[in-house]
Amino acid sequence: MPSSPFTHIAYEVDDHIATITLDRPDKLNAFTVRMQHELCAAIDAVDADPDVRAVVVTGRGRGFCAGADLGGGGRTFDHGSDLAADSGVVHEADGRHRDEGGIVALRFFECTKPLIAAINGPAVGVGITMTLPFDVRLASTTARFGFVFARRGIVPEACSSWFLPRVVGISRAMEWCATGRVFDAAEALSGGLVRSVHEPEALLDEAYALGREIATSCSAVSVSVTRALMWRMLGEPHPMGAHRLDSALMDALGSSADAREGVESFIAKRAAAFPGRVPADMPAPYPWWKDPQF
Repeated sequence: MPSSPFTHIAYEVDDHIATITLDRPDKLNAFTVRMQHELCAAIDAVDADPDVRAVVVTGRGRGFCAGADLGGGGRTFDHGSDLAADSGVVHEADGRHRDEGGIVALRFFECTKPLIAAINGPAVGVGITMTLPFDVRLASTTARFGFVFARRGIVPEACSSWFLPRVVGISRAMEWCATGRVFDAAEALSGGLVRSVHEPEALLDEAYALGREIATSCSAVSVSVTRALMWRMLGEPHPMGAHRLDSALMDALGSSADAREGVESFIAKRAAAFPGRVPADMPAPYPWWKDPQF
């Protein structure tokens, strides 16, 4: 059996669900440049595999992700230092550094399959901001959260100044980021950061139950297109933009085998068996954000 290409995460697929596990338990799964590369590669694998219908991301051991690995000491965030020179950091053509958390967040944002976070312990800094492009977050009662950037002399990264206010609202986002305090799962739930809170032993079961409901009950193509619609409409200035896309996508999907199966299975009162696969059967308007007419 070939060895895994990953060392800072683990990746497996079972029952149409891909599980990505942050896998540095001795470091509370602290985030590294290598982890960034491996997470992006794992999502590449998710997008390329038609058998995957949903993704669950969790952490090994007692933590989800304690934030950036601070092994570099006071120069951890100095990307011009010798410490960063050989670490695989990404730069623009003009030499400007690209934030590793942002690279991961944007790759998650572009994912064609729904993403579910099972936050099993502390999720601080990039440990929580990387999950903001996820579709659903579930938390253990032992989870702790912190947007601690101001307490480290830096700013919220991983595109979180775009994602966090859209997830929880501007007032809550500013409170959490301006204080930089660590808070518990109950506050995360009341603030809308997580969908539900579970005992540690029940967390993954709940995440997989949600993943299986998506994977077995719905058209994979419909879910993928819906995910892209929902996220991209957050930046649309007028509902007419959504109407134009709705119309084009309804035309494209209305004559598909999945649409026929969805109606016929409902009439026959049987479980649907949708034949459509992602990425092979995406409708013609997809990806519309790369088409000037939309």
